[in-house]
Amino acid sequence: MSFRSLVLMTFATLLLVVMPAHSSSRIKDIVDFEGIRDNQLIGYGLVVGLDGTGDSLTNAPFTKQSLQAMLERMGVNISGVTLNTKNVAAVMVTASLPPFSVQGSRIDVTISALGDADSLQGGTLLVTPLMGADGEAYAIAQGPVAIGGFSAQGDAAAVTKGVPTSGRIANGGIVERELPFKLASMSTLRLSLRNPDLTTARRIAQSINDLIGQPVAEPLNPSGVRLTLPRDFNGNIVDLITDIEQLNIEPDLPAKIIIDESTGIIVMGQEVRVSTVAIAQGNLTVSVTEAPQVAQPNPLANGQTVVVPRTQVDVTTDTDKKLALLEGSVPLRDLVSGLNALGVGPRDMISILQAIKASGALQAEIEVM
Repeated sequence: MSFRSLVLMTFATLLLVVMPAHSSSRIKDIVDFEGIRDNQLIGYGLVVGLDGTGDSLTNAPFTKQSLQAMLERMGVNISGVTLNTKNVAAVMVTASLPPFSVQGSRIDVTISALGDADSLQGGTLLVTPLMGADGEAYAIAQGPVAIGGFSAQGDAAAVTKGVPTSGRIANGGIVERELPFKLASMSTLRLSLRNPDLTTARRIAQSINDLIGQPVAEPLNPSGVRLTLPRDFNGNIVDLITDIEQLNIEPDLPAKIIIDESTGIIVMGQEVRVSTVAIAQGNLTVSVTEAPQVAQPNPLANGQTVVVPRTQVDVTTDTDKKLALLEGSVPLRDLVSGLNALGVGPRDMISILQAIKASGALQAEIEVM
């Protein structure tokens, strides 16, 4: 290796170490274009062909009514007949309708038992209309159900793995109606930020204006940016949206600390700062030990055998814990290093952070999950 190559490699290594890392993201990954979204569908249906693991018709009257109505539509008259089968289960069918889905395209559907069925293994979903929030049917679902678990039961033991009462049908739904949304004819679009922030919205608008060369983007609020197409624009709006999605900006993050006390998880943002503060942390341990003893009377004495309680209480504390000083306006790395230097665990660290916040020395928001 030549001397020049060695110098260039050393300089590149120093750049990687010294230069701060900026996390930029594509606009595509942090915003949603209004109108381009999924729509939730739901339906009620029957799964048949179960091996005695379906609903009991006495405990699930809706399954019985649905079965009777289906057979009557098929021309089968069962008036006055007592039904006693466990090969049928009432289920709820859910799916997401992707944007711009056309008639005939297929979507995945999820099946969930509604009654007291033990398993949907081996079942087949009958034709089920899937409706939107407006009550209109947008897709039809049917097909064999694939579950991710199983259930086996004997006379004295039972084994269940996963959730056998829910499953999926890959490409089990057929789109029958399209959503009326014409993107090409729109002159105004709105970008919705997934993490609302005023600074990020302003940066997005500036980046779009720099791309187009005109002030066509305007931040409306922390969660929205309005894009108005220029009057002399004669291109394809899909191409314009594609170019906008590829723009890179640096999202601004608030100073926030997320705490989950149940699991002891702590997540800090890079903008968290702390003023000069001194911290002392000590552990106080109190242990109580019960060692009861049996006391017996002397031989030939008129007495009774009794149990005498013996309790031992020990109190220990860490006397080597001293005040630790955290300098003011330290970055996240130094804050974490300072707290780790105290030798505290995650749960004690939660208490320390809350105490620093109460003293007014922590310039961040604490959110407890």
